[in-house]
Amino acid sequence: MKTLEAPVRLDSVHKTYGSRENAVAALRGVTIDFPAGSFTAVMGPSGSGKSTLLHCAAGLDEPTSGTVTLVGTPLAGKSETELTELRRDHVAFVFQSFNLMPALNVEQNVMLPALLAGRTPDAAWVAQVIDRVGLSQRVKHRPGELSGGQQQRVAIARALAGKPAVTFADEPTGALDTETALEVLSLLRELANSGQTIVMVTHDPVAASFADNVLFLVDGSIVTQMAGPTVEQVAARLAQLGAQAKQARRQR
Repeated sequence: MKTLEAPVRLDSVHKTYGSRENAVAALRGVTIDFPAGSFTAVMGPSGSGKSTLLHCAAGLDEPTSGTVTLVGTPLAGKSETELTELRRDHVAFVFQSFNLMPALNVEQNVMLPALLAGRTPDAAWVAQVIDRVGLSQRVKHRPGELSGGQQQRVAIARALAGKPAVTFADEPTGALDTETALEVLSLLRELANSGQTIVMVTHDPVAASFADNVLFLVDGSIVTQMAGPTVEQVAARLAQLGAQAKQARRQR
C-alpha cells in the first residue's frame, strides 16, 4: 500500500520526560520523512532516543511538542480508540517480545489482525506468507511449541499478511541466532521491496546494512544519515559517535 505523501512524517518532534526540575529530553526537534517502500534503520548509543522516536512515530507515545503524521493522518488530538483503529488498519509491529497469542496456533496468530479489524482473512495469502517464513509444516503449532526464531517468523508473517502501509520493528533480531536473524532481515527487506515502509531500531551494523538508509541519533537529535550502508561503514560511524559521546561526557 502506498500513499502520495510519506506514510510516516515527524516535524520538529520533542519528547521530554519528568518534571521541569528533573526533565530528560529524549527527542530534540526531530524532523524526518519515511517514504513509501523505504527501509530505515535507526541507530545510536543507549539512551539516544531510538525507541522513543519509534514509539512517537507509531502513536504509542505522545510528543511533548511537534507533529507526527501517520499514513496521512495527523496524530495530535486523536483519542486512544482512534489511534488503535489507525494502527490496526495500517500498521504492523515486529518487536523482540513477539506478542503472539499463546492459545492460538501459527495460522490463527497470522490471521488475528484481520479478524480484529472485522475483515475476512485471505486464506490463500496467509498460507503463502506462512510458507515464505518457512513454517508451512507448523501451521497448527502454538507459540509454546516453537523456538524463539520460529516465533519471530510468525510475527513477520503476521506483518506480511496484513499488507500494512508501515511496519515498525524494535530490535527484531536482538534475541535470535545469526542464521535466523538473517532470515528475518531478508523478509523485512522483502516487505520494503513490496512497498511497505519499514522503520527499524537496531544496534547491529549487520541488521542496518539491509536498510536503504540509517539515521544516527545522539542525545535525541539526528546527527547524521547514511544511504546505502555497509556493515563496515555503519560500524565505523557508530565507533566515531561513541568516542565523541565519551569525550563530551568527560568535558561536562
